[in-house]
Order: sequence, then C-alpha cells, then structure tokens
Amino acid sequence: MGTVLLRFGELFLKSEAVKKIYMRTLRQNIDLALAAAGAEHEIEVRRDRILVHGPDVDAITRVVSRIFGIVDVAVCTRTGTTIPEMGGVALERARRHLRAGMSFAVRAKREGVEGYTSQEIGAEVGSVIYDAIPGLSVDLSHPDYEVFVEARPYGGLVYDERIPAPRGLPFGTQDRVLTLLSAGIDSPVASWLMMRRGCTATHLSLDSGRWQGTAVRDAVIRHHAILSTWCMGHPLDLIVADMEPFFDAMTAAGEYHYRCLLCKRFMVRVADAVARKEGVLAVVTGDNLGQVASQTLANLGVIEAAATLPLLRPLLTYEKAEAVDLARMIGTFDEDAGDLGCRAVPKKPATRADLTKIEEAEEKIGVDDLVAAAMESLRRVRAKNGKIVGEEEGA
Repeated sequence: MGTVLLRFGELFLKSEAVKKIYMRTLRQNIDLALAAAGAEHEIEVRRDRILVHGPDVDAITRVVSRIFGIVDVAVCTRTGTTIPEMGGVALERARRHLRAGMSFAVRAKREGVEGYTSQEIGAEVGSVIYDAIPGLSVDLSHPDYEVFVEARPYGGLVYDERIPAPRGLPFGTQDRVLTLLSAGIDSPVASWLMMRRGCTATHLSLDSGRWQGTAVRDAVIRHHAILSTWCMGHPLDLIVADMEPFFDAMTAAGEYHYRCLLCKRFMVRVADAVARKEGVLAVVTGDNLGQVASQTLANLGVIEAAATLPLLRPLLTYEKAEAVDLARMIGTFDEDAGDLGCRAVPKKPATRADLTKIEEAEEKIGVDDLVAAAMESLRRVRAKNGKIVGEEEGA
C-alpha cells in the first residue's frame, strides 16, 4: 500500500462550519472519482491534509490531481515522527536523485509534535543527506533537488515531488450554472473556471444547422465529454436547442451589421429560459472584452440587456493566449478543429450598436416566437467520466 498526500489551500479561509461541509464534499468527490477510475483506495481526512492509501499510487495520483479544491498532490512515505526515522526515508529518496556536484534543500514542517522545531528537522535531515552523499552543496533558494519532511501528530510524511492540481473550491459546493458551450476555445474554458469555483454545471448548445461549420456538432460533444472528466463520478448534461429557424428569419430580414449582436442576444434569451426551466441561478458565457466586435464594452451591455438572470463572464479580462494555454491543459484545445465557421458572419459587424435599433430588429423577426420554438426543440446529452452515456428528446 502506498500513500498519496493531498494539500488544500483556500478551504482554510472558511469558518469551521463551512469548512466541515466543504471537506465532506471534497472527500465525496475524491471517492467518486477514484471509484469511477477503478482505483482501489482508502481515504484518511486530517485537519490539514488528506491522505489516500492504495496499491496503485500512480493511478490515484492521476485522478486526484484533477479534482477541484486540491492544491497539489505528492506520493509520500509515511514514517514515525522521530528525526532519525524521517531522515532515513529522506536519504533513501535523495539517493535516487542526487550525485556529486548537485545542490539540495530540505523543506521541513512541524505541527502538533513536540521535542524539536521545524528548523531542527531541516538541519538534522539535511546533515544526514549531506554526510551520506559526497560532493553535495546546500542551496535553499534554487536547489537542484528538494525533499519535503512533515512531522504531524499522525506520523511523519516524506516526499520529493509536488504535482500541481487545479485548486479552487470542491465541485458542488456552489450552486448550478448554465454555460453556453460552443465549438470554440473560450466557452469550454469558461465552464471549467466556474466548475473550479465549486459550481455544478449544465451546458447549453445552440445548433445552427446549415448556418454552422460541418465540424461544430462533433466539437461541442467532444468538449462536453472532456469537461466531464474534471468531475469524475458526476453526470454532466448538455442541452441542445435548434437555432436554424432564427438564422433563417434574421438573414431574411436583412439585418446585416447587427447579425452578431442579434445572434448573441438570442442565445442569451434561450439560455435565460432554459436556466429558469432548470432552476439554475446564472448563465455563463466565454465572452472576452474587446476580442471580437460583439465583445466591445458597449456591445456587451447590449447583449446583457437581453438577460434576466446574472450573466457571468469568467474570461472577461483574459488574453487569448491565456485562454489557449488553459484549453490545452484542460484538454479542449483542438489542434485541427476542422470547419467551425459561421455562415452568417458579416464582414463589417457593428461595434457600438444602438439598443433601440436592436430591439426594433428583434420585433421585426418575431424573436419571442423564435425563442419559444427553440424551447420546443430541446434535447439532452449526458456525459459521465469522459463518455457520452445517454441522449433524450424533450429535455
């Protein structure tokens, strides 16, 4: 049996009552995710750490390093709390990495254990390593190798690699949001960011039929399935609504320069209606300030005027490169995305639209009837653990 150490950060800022609830949710999420991956495990929750024991620490590490609420994870060795015991294990680990000419540091922590200080742990364990491996130097600022030694009431913990995890709050500790999910880069990242803040999610895709690129439907489903791998053990629903009749009406009306804004406002209207039907408290979009014509500050205000629920934009201040980096890490970035174009995009879209003119255009095309028609077309696609597990009409 090996042990994987999980560190959590922001949960310490909560009151004891709230922290207790969050920790319970976090433990449930860990248990669900490991069970979904088929990883045999036992979970030990301590005030300051979570320890997961099991025969396959690599499998455990792969799973828990993708769980929201965890700062980082480390495969560790549990020892007694005497300095010789911890020092012996630290030396064993150090021998695998250190050789003459390299530098090292011991990072020591002590809590709830008497008889020595953290500084004494670091100095004595460091001496054990220094004396046993010739030609080493100590560098506390930029060492070639670090070994971490923690003395806790429940034992010593020794490890030498911290694997980053997504941080944030445990999935399910906040209310549910409805995220407009597209085939592009930004909206899957926006969904992931809200999930990282503890929100459970439902996705909404507006299917534009012949007005959208041939690869759009597959890309949306792929993004939806990938995002479900970040909440392993939990189902993740995608609601799909038909938007082709809206495009037919809009293009027939000839509202050329306002097409993008009419489209975005229609998406928000449908999202608003679906959110209320689902009992969701807010709508999330992948909007980014100034990225395209519909995302100028003036136009964002015009779009938001169509909403009755809070409209959340977690990517608002991100540079495109930052969103791309996140998409790569999440797994939703498509190196060869295929045809994701929109057939209705104007060459010169309005960058500062007049809300009154937009509303007049919406009345002209009968937007309320088009929203009602979209609501009649709903269907649901469920993903779980990275796979599509069900589809149903009339969501």
